[in-house]
Order: sequence, then structure tokens, then C-alpha cells
Amino acid sequence: MSAQHHVLRAVGLSLLAALLFTSTYVLNRAVAVGGGHWAWTAALRYLFMLPLLLPLMHWQGGIAPVWRSLRAAPGAWLGWSSVGFALFYGLLSAAAASGPSWLVAGSFQMTAVAGMLSAPLLYRDARARIPRTGFTVGVLIVTGVLLMQFGNAHGTLTPSAWLALACVLVSAFAYPLGNRGLLLHLERRGEPLNATQRVFGMTLASQPAWWALALWAWTQTGPPPAAQMEAIFVVALVSGVAATILFFHASGMVRSNPTALGAVEAMQASEVVFAALLGVMFLGEPWPHGQALFGGLLVVAGIALFAWVVAHEAARDQRDVQALRSERGR
Repeated sequence: MSAQHHVLRAVGLSLLAALLFTSTYVLNRAVAVGGGHWAWTAALRYLFMLPLLLPLMHWQGGIAPVWRSLRAAPGAWLGWSSVGFALFYGLLSAAAASGPSWLVAGSFQMTAVAGMLSAPLLYRDARARIPRTGFTVGVLIVTGVLLMQFGNAHGTLTPSAWLALACVLVSAFAYPLGNRGLLLHLERRGEPLNATQRVFGMTLASQPAWWALALWAWTQTGPPPAAQMEAIFVVALVSGVAATILFFHASGMVRSNPTALGAVEAMQASEVVFAALLGVMFLGEPWPHGQALFGGLLVVAGIALFAWVVAHEAARDQRDVQALRSERGR
């Protein structure tokens, strides 16, 4: 497979993950409106994910390498899992209880630039540089998302919506930071765990946080209602297992390419477009118009531009490598 096809495949997998991730916002908001406590929403997803992942491990490299890595460096696993899973999803679930799903879905798309902005904090090599072209396209995508937000908000936000916005913005940085941090830790230790093993390991390492949150939720509201458990089981299967593995696989494929990694993360911005399209197709919601429509078109344009940028850079890098090999062969 050529370098160009490799990065485009990673971008495509991230887009597919974004489509599956979209279910999270609608179902979480439906649970919150139905009276389900946000803490149960967060805890149940990852308590369900662990048994759902177990059958996959037999075909995905097994549990033993993950367990060895956890025992060798428990602090790193607990730390990055707390950031990338516990902080990310705890705040995202709390936001669903405070603001509408369109606000949560749209605001989370700050991930289009969050991963790139966190690069200088993590890396000590060429990856610490924020890719100028990728960041510019990421800002274009965020601009489109903000226009969709303002179009939906009709210019006003309630105090609870502002609280939701703050929670989601922190969550948007925590998710790529946790993923990148663990990838870097494994790279330094020379442990080639695949996407499923990484998701399983982070789910396992974050279990103490989820059991503590579930215990607190029990003291607040008692056991979760059956409807909430059913909805969160779907979220755990579709978003927690399928979408997360796809996203982790895509980011792992391009971990050494800052622009391509930023593109993979930026594809999550398509969730707000998918949410709007699914609402029109299945919920009878009106088509976006005015600012919201223009913002959606900007997001789509940014996604297409990012795909072109990473494909162009990959083709250029491949030509440079071939030219270098040709010179050495003379």
C-alpha cells in the first residue's frame, strides 16, 4: 500500500468512527431528558465495555501483552486512561445533562485542533511542531462548527448551556491527549499493542474510576432505570467498542505524521454534520439553513481539504524517499 493510500485509509476509518460516535450525543441526551443521572450514563458505558471487549481479545493479540504492559507501568496507564477516558466521558455525560445534544455534539468538535495544540506538551521531536497547514484547515472546520452552533442557538445560551459548553471543551482536549499520551508511552517502551488492545487496556485501567462513580451515583439516585441501561448498552457497543477501536486504529496508523494525525482527529468534526443529516432522515427535523447550513458546508469543505492535504504530503514524502534511495544506489 502506498503512503498516500495509507493516510487516506486512516482518514476514512476516522470518518466511519465519527458516524458511529454520533449515536452518543443523541442517546445521552435522551437519557438525561428521561431523568437518568449523568454519572450512571458515564459509568455504565465503560462497565459494559469491558465484557464486550473480552471476546475480541482472543483474535486481537490476547490479554497477556496488555496485562504485562499494565504491570510494568501502572502509573502511565492509570494516568492516560484517567485523562482520555474518565475525564473525557465523565464531563461529556455531565454536559448532556446540562445542554442540548446539538450543543454537546458541536462543541466537542474542538478536537479538530485540540490534538494538534497538545502536541508541544507531549513530544520532544519533530512532532512537537504544530503543522501550519493542518492547523489552518482545523480552524476552518471549527469555524464551520461554530456557525452551526450559533445557527442552532439563535444567538443565546442559557447558564446551564454555558456550563455544558465548558465541560465539553475540556472533554474535547482530554480525549486526543489521552490517546496520544498512551501511544507515545507505548512507543518509548517498544510495546506494539494494537488498537483493540489499547482500548481494552484503557478500559481496564479506568475501572476504579467508573466503579467509584457508579457507587456515588447509587447514593444519589439508587440503581439506574432499565431504559437507561438499555440505551447506554447500545452506546457502549456502537460508540465505546466499534467507534473507539476504529479511531484508535486510524490514529495508530499515522502516529508519526503530525499532519495526518491531526487530520484523523479533525474528522471527528463530521459528527455534527452526521447528526444533522440523521435528524433530517429519521427524526423529521428541518434541513439546516442560513448560518447553520453555511457552517455545515464549511465543515464538509474542511474535511475534503484535509484529505487532499494529507494525501498530497504523503505522495511528496514518498517521492523524496524514492529519490534518496535512487541517489544512494548510484
